[in-house]
Amino acid sequence: MIVVRFRDIPPPAQHAFMRLNGWELLYLVAFLTALFFVLSDDALGTAQRTAGTVLLVACLAAYVRLGRRAVGVGYRSWEGRTYVVLLIVLFTPVAIMSPYTRFVLFALCSQCYMMIPKNQARIAVIIFNVAPGLKFLFVPPSRDELTAFLGVTLIVLAFALTFGPWIVDIIGQSRERASLIRELEARRAEVDRLSAERGALAERERLAGEIHDTLAQGFTSIIMLLQQPDSRRIELAVQTARENLAEARALITELGPAPLSSATLAEALARITAQFGEELSVSVAFEVRGESRATPTKVDVVLLRAAQEALANVRKHARAGAVTVTLEYTPETAVLTLRDDGVGLDPSTAEGYGLRGMRARVEQVGGALTLTSPPEGGTVLSAVVPTDRLEQGA
Repeated sequence: MIVVRFRDIPPPAQHAFMRLNGWELLYLVAFLTALFFVLSDDALGTAQRTAGTVLLVACLAAYVRLGRRAVGVGYRSWEGRTYVVLLIVLFTPVAIMSPYTRFVLFALCSQCYMMIPKNQARIAVIIFNVAPGLKFLFVPPSRDELTAFLGVTLIVLAFALTFGPWIVDIIGQSRERASLIRELEARRAEVDRLSAERGALAERERLAGEIHDTLAQGFTSIIMLLQQPDSRRIELAVQTARENLAEARALITELGPAPLSSATLAEALARITAQFGEELSVSVAFEVRGESRATPTKVDVVLLRAAQEALANVRKHARAGAVTVTLEYTPETAVLTLRDDGVGLDPSTAEGYGLRGMRARVEQVGGALTLTSPPEGGTVLSAVVPTDRLEQGA
């Protein structure tokens, strides 16, 4: 039985790598900081400040419209590529106008790795960091400006090109694990469904065996008794009908067999054997060998059902004049033996529903059932059930 509770695992939308709260806070702080630099830079004119503000707000709008969705749907989305291109177009002029705004590159480089494939993200990161240097083609930089530009560029590139792929690998592994979890959840649901179907089938087979061993055999006895009615046979038919009713109630309430509800196995076997002899007017004998002892209920049920089925087969097929039933106890087993002097049978072909059910019952508790026809005639059925292991496990 699987004990891992997959249903307790968060759904895909709740996986840690899909949570954007921390990342979005970083983006917001970075953009607000860049906006502060644009608005407070005395070197910029009013038109430049307005343009810088509009471009930064456009970057935020692009993230809301495209970026958030790109993170959710994966690396192959057109939204992710479009968003990164827009960022390069919108942010580069801001970085050229106000070098201090390059602080936001720490956030933008992380976004690239989260929204587009790794190699494309590397290219975008390099463009983000190198593009602001285009202004030096038109305005020669001072030594301090060039040093500051190169220092910031190298630091950001080193950080982005080192940690970016690592972040991508972690997200990729997380996506694979999320997919595996969903697959395991589906497999678990399938296992649960198959287990339920198997359990229902086993229960139907068990109930079919119980009905065959009790109610069907009881009705057969009633029919045979009433075919040649007299006061004694009618009395036995009524008694059998009452026992059938008790069996039906026992099945409904999932109790043990009715004959065992107020009697030991030996007493129940003695009673059904004697009743069998009265019904067919044949010579019957029941004997207990060894030291009688209490055995697990499952042993009692198996041996009682085996005796009922064996007697039913004698009634229907054997045309016997004498039947002997023996219950023998050994230190390790309980053995039921039924012998009749009827016409005998071929054990290799005598596998009807009742015998198959009887054999299955015995084997389920680790026992063995044999059916033989001795040379002197008749049939011998023997059911051997181990009791020592069952008693220890009870």
